[in-house]
Amino acid sequence: MLLRPDFLIFLERYKAIKKQHQINEEIRDREIRVISETGEQLGVMSAREALEIADERELDLVKISPNANPPVCKIMNYGKFLFDQVKREKEAKKNQKTIEVKEIWLSMTIDVGDLQTKAKQTQKFLSQGNKVKVSIRMKGRQMAHASLGLDVMTKFYELVKEFGAKEKEPLTEGRNIWMMLVPVKA
Repeated sequence: MLLRPDFLIFLERYKAIKKQHQINEEIRDREIRVISETGEQLGVMSAREALEIADERELDLVKISPNANPPVCKIMNYGKFLFDQVKREKEAKKNQKTIEVKEIWLSMTIDVGDLQTKAKQTQKFLSQGNKVKVSIRMKGRQMAHASLGLDVMTKFYELVKEFGAKEKEPLTEGRNIWMMLVPVKA
């Protein structure tokens, strides 16, 4: 039998959540506070009595707060609880948006046309919601004229400022000058 990858991920997640809780006979505390499936407090009783109540209702006894004094256990359908928790985690993961950092390289001797082409590419990245790191690598004698690189960065930012804001001002580190741009929220 071949298992689908999404089902294998579900099983893996299911096992991880299951390890977090003690259920039924695994609960060995002398006294526990019991909550019914409707949320009603049933009081403090032995684990054996609580397990009998859960068995009568054909449900599980689950320790939900092990650090409390006495530990808190709830009577519930544990399979449904696990399924709902995995489903909630999956939904939360689906709603997350990952932000990538794209990088654009310029040179100190870049021409106006090339600068505009790089600016269009940067505008595209920023409109997609990505951060952009703009870098210039200085070569040879350019190291003595780092201010020219900062001028190129300023001109470049003027071309893209309606799409992005500076997260970091242009910064010189060794042979590199770089700045970080973030998308402007509409």
